[in-house]
Amino acid sequence: MTAAQVADTSGISILSPGDDQAALRAFFQIAEAWNLTTDDQLKLLGSPPRSSFFKMKKDGGQLSRDQLERISHIINIYKCLRILFTDQAMADKWVVQPNKAPFLQGRSALEFMARDGYLSDIFQVRRYLDAQRG
Repeated sequence: MTAAQVADTSGISILSPGDDQAALRAFFQIAEAWNLTTDDQLKLLGSPPRSSFFKMKKDGGQLSRDQLERISHIINIYKCLRILFTDQAMADKWVVQPNKAPFLQGRSALEFMARDGYLSDIFQVRRYLDAQRG
């Protein structure tokens, strides 16, 4: 699950343009590890049309900058969880279990990120995990 990472001027780690296929492979591997539904995957990707989503899943495709940034944050969430939890199953479960983090208000991270599908919600989970990691 390696994809070239760069930092934009705001310091947010994003995938480079041209990393579309690596980003999609990583996203779908993470989606499988987290047992995400198609609807969850669509929300996390910014709600592309279903036909475009299934084409990307089957054949790959070109991603928008927004989609690349979303996937970059999801990859970083996945990596943070792998660092915080030595048990991979626990790391994968964290995403779907109710959480006591104040901003999550008892919801799971997935529910928080996919509820409205805002990029800022995905980033907030990433920022929280980065802080927990130290």
